[in-house]
Amino acid sequence: MVEARHSNAAQLAALSVAIAVAVLALKAVAWWVTGSVALYADALESIVNVAAACAALLAVRLSALPADANHPYGHSKVEYFSAVLEGALIIVAALLILHEAWAAFLAPRAPEQAGIGLAVSAVASGVNAGWALYLGRRGKALRSPALMADARHLWADVVTSVGVLIGVGLVVLTGILWLDPLLAALTAVNILISGGRLLRESVGGLMDEAVPPATMERIRRIVAEQASGAIEAHDLRSRHAGRHTFLEFHLVVPGDMRVRESHEICDRIEAALKAELEGAIITIHVEPEGKAKQQGVPVL
Repeated sequence: MVEARHSNAAQLAALSVAIAVAVLALKAVAWWVTGSVALYADALESIVNVAAACAALLAVRLSALPADANHPYGHSKVEYFSAVLEGALIIVAALLILHEAWAAFLAPRAPEQAGIGLAVSAVASGVNAGWALYLGRRGKALRSPALMADARHLWADVVTSVGVLIGVGLVVLTGILWLDPLLAALTAVNILISGGRLLRESVGGLMDEAVPPATMERIRRIVAEQASGAIEAHDLRSRHAGRHTFLEFHLVVPGDMRVRESHEICDRIEAALKAELEGAIITIHVEPEGKAKQQGVPVL
């Protein structure tokens, strides 16, 4: 099952590269036909999409490598590096767009053959929107940070593209030429926000952030319900690493309980947690009742 999930993620990442290249080609044509700096900004972001999709493909393939002596917990965290790289690329693209927008603001010019350029750009945006929807759904189902990051970036690109299409249309209708570089600058700001958010989430994964509070509450409830025969569970800790969720806690049992009985409780808890959290890796440290702290998760 794990191998099939990795294979599906790799296939999606490879298809994402192909689609990113096709969308880049369409947007490059739209810019070349019109000469619009706003459409140039939109095309430049698509170059980042191609680089990010390639990084995601590499990360997904590396994360599928099995655990080894140097990486006993596997290679799943490599996907966060891909997401960090994508965030950095987004920020670089935004700075380049701002530079071009300033130059165009100083010497504005009207877009040429706007109808053709806008039509081509609209087709590219439609392709991006459809793929972002599908990739986001599949990335979440496969628990792939790289694919989900790619989907979020594509959605940001779609929003930007729609704004650019409307704006360039207004430039043509009104003849207000400075709207074109203004739209490019607004596009850059939107990209900067998207890149900053992506960097924040990716660094959080690299820094071993805990699972969300709602997920932790579900974990506590399962432990309380499945630990019948034990006394309490305390020092419950969690962290994410790509597709895996690592959980560890101390389980306090009566001092006269046999090892086999305590092991059966642990097995029951692990089975319930893994049914709730796919890819969960659980470590339980069993302690005698003298170690109880009267805090943490009381057994129901």
